Amino acid sequence: MSTAHRRPWSNILAVAYKEATALRHDRVFLGVVFVQPIMMMTLFGTAVSNKPQNVPWAVLDRSADAVARRLVAEVQATGYFRPPRTIVSYDQARDLLRRGQALAVLVVPEDFGRDVERGRPRVQLLLDGSDPLSAARIAGYIGQIASAFATRDGPPAVRHAAPRLPGAIDVRQRFWFNPTLSDRKFFLSALAGMLLTNLCLSVTALGLVGEREVGTYEQMLALPTTPLEIVLGKLVPFVGVSYALLLFTTVAAGVIFGLWPQGSWLALLVVTLPFVLASLAIGVFVSAVARTSAQAVFITVFFIMPSFVLSGVLFPYQLMPRGVREIGALFPLRWYQIALRGVIERGAGMVEVLVPVAALAALFAGLLLVIRWRMKPRLG
Repeated sequence: MSTAHRRPWSNILAVAYKEATALRHDRVFLGVVFVQPIMMMTLFGTAVSNKPQNVPWAVLDRSADAVARRLVAEVQATGYFRPPRTIVSYDQARDLLRRGQALAVLVVPEDFGRDVERGRPRVQLLLDGSDPLSAARIAGYIGQIASAFATRDGPPAVRHAAPRLPGAIDVRQRFWFNPTLSDRKFFLSALAGMLLTNLCLSVTALGLVGEREVGTYEQMLALPTTPLEIVLGKLVPFVGVSYALLLFTTVAAGVIFGLWPQGSWLALLVVTLPFVLASLAIGVFVSAVARTSAQAVFITVFFIMPSFVLSGVLFPYQLMPRGVREIGALFPLRWYQIALRGVIERGAGMVEVLVPVAALAALFAGLLLVIRWRMKPRLG
């Protein structure tokens, strides 16, 4: 019997030592492995919360009553809401909700002062139901404030001694775009964005790494083409695949669950192009940075997970702390999910998706500049 068969454990340990030695020198791989848990703990510990904060809202006050102004001040004093926008019509309210610029609109009727004197004051609360969890929580907070609100002036200790004093304000809630607060609509409306993000980053992240590992990377750079031409040539086929996936997902959601886009199909197709290009460009950048396939996979996850968390597809980005919310704007999925929910749930058209289109085009252009710098030939 040979020595190799007599000492299997020695052979295994020898191979393991060789691989461990190589792994120890792979600083990029080890760095990403240990940075990921820190990043995810930071995201879920600071950015993700079901408690409303930084909530954009508006007030349509037709009464100009002091009690109404005091109610608005008490809502603002909770610290959950931004300073309210003052509007003058229901059309403005619907426009703000449809554009996602407000999650709630408080409507105070003209006869509010008279109703206060009668002890039966009422206000209306219009909410964006496209995000059911946020809408329900925002409605709950404002409802609690109104139910404990004293319409008569008096010492603060007396006003807040009992949770429901006579004359407390009755809040009539109305949820727009998703009256039943269906979670299915919330997640399905952004499903295409998650699928396309996963597809675009995964298929392109291994592209240049594969060329480098098989030894054709420098040959490719030596061709009579510029680095940008190479990148764009690699992206074009996946753009077609991405559109096919988008159409399949959208039609399937419509046929199976009855969730058809309420807005412009043209707007949906237009905003998809810069999103797909920007997402594919991130994959190319990862592939240009990574030295091995393992590094490319780990770095891709480093982009995919924060993109899902910070973009707003799973948790409302409007409620994230300041600073974290701005970081999320650097991910293409943030702008695409805004456009998706606008078109599918709120009936948005081309005008409403112009801002996401411009933001995605800017991200794509910036990524191309970085890729062009990174892909300069480094022969020798």
